[in-house]
Amino acid sequence: MMQRTARFLFCFSLLTGCLLGSPLMAADKEPAAKADKPTIVTFGDSTTATRGPLVVYSMILEKELPAAGVPAKVVNSGIGGHTTHQAVGRFKKDVLQHDPDLVVIQYGINDSAVDVWRDPPATQSRVSVEQYDANLRKMIKQLKEKQISVILMTPNSLRWIPRMKKLYGKPPYDPEDVQGFNVLLKSYAAAVRKIAKEEHVPLIDVYAAFENYDKQANQAADDLLLDGMHPNTQGQKMVADLLLPQIKAALAKQDQ
Repeated sequence: MMQRTARFLFCFSLLTGCLLGSPLMAADKEPAAKADKPTIVTFGDSTTATRGPLVVYSMILEKELPAAGVPAKVVNSGIGGHTTHQAVGRFKKDVLQHDPDLVVIQYGINDSAVDVWRDPPATQSRVSVEQYDANLRKMIKQLKEKQISVILMTPNSLRWIPRMKKLYGKPPYDPEDVQGFNVLLKSYAAAVRKIAKEEHVPLIDVYAAFENYDKQANQAADDLLLDGMHPNTQGQKMVADLLLPQIKAALAKQDQ
């Protein structure tokens, strides 16, 4: 009887030792490493968001990055009509909760818009350039605090089409000037350049790229636009091509 009791106690001690030891062993383990496949969030307005059958730059990147040796997950968090005001409000849910390694930010067209088509007409931009600057810096600060890489993009430049002239062809816009739809937008693009320089973050100057394309013989910025405002497939491909090397460089820097 005493022998059986001793054997029972011995076995019980082994069992409880294993059970009690399990949490300690688990706690001693290294935390699970983040997946090798980095996550990239593209954050913006309707020039970033998916639009029906249009192939947007996030889709192009998701295909081209693996071919360039960077198999990445690309999350498109663009929403049409949004300004940096809404962007700040949804930043945690639509960006940070994806636990990204890198975030691409592009806003400006809606921020700069003066809705002269309203009754009575608006007289100021939806978001002032000063508040636009502050909103972008606020998002960049949050990303830097979490050691998440960021790439800023200027908005693309615009061109008149009849429908846009009907809506926006009043002061401060000039429907008789080919650049008349960019009269305010260009200062928002300049603000992005300034922020990128001061915050030491990479910049993709889409505005300048579209304008430089327009200056070449037998080319026009209209070739890159669906409707005078949103990049078409060719315009989206240009943006993706500009982004690709910057994304590779930013992710490579993280690995160092």
